[in-house]
Amino acid sequence: MIKIKLFCWNVNGIRAIHKKGELLPVFENKPDIFCIQETKAKEEQLDEELRNIDGYQSYFVSGERGGYSGVAMYSKYEPLDIKTGFGIEKFDTEGRIMIAEFKPFTLFNIYYPNGKASKERLQYKLDFYDAFLDYIDALKNKGTNVVVCGDVNTAHKEIDIARPKENEKISGFLPIEREWMDKFVGHGYVDTFRMFNDEPDQYSWWDYKTRARDRNIGWRIDYFYVNNEAKNRVKDAYILPEVMGSDHCPIALEIEVNEI
Repeated sequence: MIKIKLFCWNVNGIRAIHKKGELLPVFENKPDIFCIQETKAKEEQLDEELRNIDGYQSYFVSGERGGYSGVAMYSKYEPLDIKTGFGIEKFDTEGRIMIAEFKPFTLFNIYYPNGKASKERLQYKLDFYDAFLDYIDALKNKGTNVVVCGDVNTAHKEIDIARPKENEKISGFLPIEREWMDKFVGHGYVDTFRMFNDEPDQYSWWDYKTRARDRNIGWRIDYFYVNNEAKNRVKDAYILPEVMGSDHCPIALEIEVNEI
């Protein structure tokens, strides 16, 4: 058996976090696969140091709009295949989706939409959720094990947010968003962090403007999920709140596989 360590981090601008000197030190933790969201850059805008990190192959997805969205993956293992969408143009053009097929599992690295801007963007977010669920269910129902990571942009339960009552009418903690997360879990997916940690005050995002991180007034909106059939392979899942540089912090998953 091989134990694989996966990291996931919304960096809120890959060039900005690299300039701060906060990105490359995370690789000292030796993740086997490192998924990044909200790169806000196209591959050709990145310097050589970011495109070619020693020991890793790098993959980048960007949207049509510059300086917006974007996902990336650094991997010690070459995937069998990479897809960059669900096959639905209105979702695929924003650069939010990377689906990497490895022998033991298919990895979804997703930057889910934020619904705060308008009713239209909230509906876009909910539609994106449904398109994602249809896509992943079809894969799982064929017997494929899946790992899902990313900034889901919703705190699932009251334990996942510092101030639930004050935020129940704010996108990111709306009943309709949380109901979708209930549905997702009900379709056979496991929040791996809660397999190991049922404590409150465990967050992955803090508002910059209010200096919320200083007081740990946060939201847990970054997740690693696996399908139920794969959960016995999960050996650990945790948050790295000490890692600075973004309004999010990285999260991690350790999982055993027969081969990769």
